Amino acid sequence: MTEGTSEAGVKGFHARQVKRPRAQVEEQLRQAILHGTFKHGERLPSETELAHEFGISRPTLREALGSLASAGLIRRVPGVSGGNFVNGVTPDSLRRMLSESMNTILRLGSLDVDEVDQVRRLLEVPAARWAASNRSVADLIELKRTVELERAAVHDDPAAVANDLEFHELIGRSSGNRLLAAFVSAVHEVAHQIRVVDMNADVAGTTTSQHASILAAIEASDAAAAADLMSQHLDYVLNHSADSTDTEES
Repeated sequence: MTEGTSEAGVKGFHARQVKRPRAQVEEQLRQAILHGTFKHGERLPSETELAHEFGISRPTLREALGSLASAGLIRRVPGVSGGNFVNGVTPDSLRRMLSESMNTILRLGSLDVDEVDQVRRLLEVPAARWAASNRSVADLIELKRTVELERAAVHDDPAAVANDLEFHELIGRSSGNRLLAAFVSAVHEVAHQIRVVDMNADVAGTTTSQHASILAAIEASDAAAAADLMSQHLDYVLNHSADSTDTEES
């Protein structure tokens, strides 16, 4: 045996780094949630019980729980009737986590508004193209309902923003790809928070007309037209909007 080679090394064994208690607890709880030991909506045992079960301090346990909350696996509800509850591991929970994370890093200045605009285009144009190929009758019904709500609303109706968000979310869902839908919805939700559209009567009317044209292309299964119209729509919206942070500073 040469110097520096142990018997264990010869047998193929390798030294493994021992995880810190927090990491061990986080991993075990994560696996319990993912394997269904704790069901969607179920409250985890109290922090006192968990700390005792794992043989760790409550501050260490809270670190592990905080990491799981950041990952979207649990939600922490304060108060006497609160606790740590298991989130549903679904595309919708992914959407919420993405939206919250993007909003946080935008506020911290670690993400540029223009980057959100660019990613929005990368997501929404293909989503419109795929929606034209994959939409169902139910999808068309929901899209038509949303466009009709937009037509009936006045330009300064507070519901206008919600209607616009719903239209784009429905495009994402109609794409037939739930992961893409989650990203479209999250990015569009954040875009609404950082982009202030000059929603006068003309802009509102044009936006609704563009939505109707995108819908018509999707209904006709014209993927190329749907993608092109969505690209034009995003150009128009960005040309009639301002970064909300710039608005606040001025």
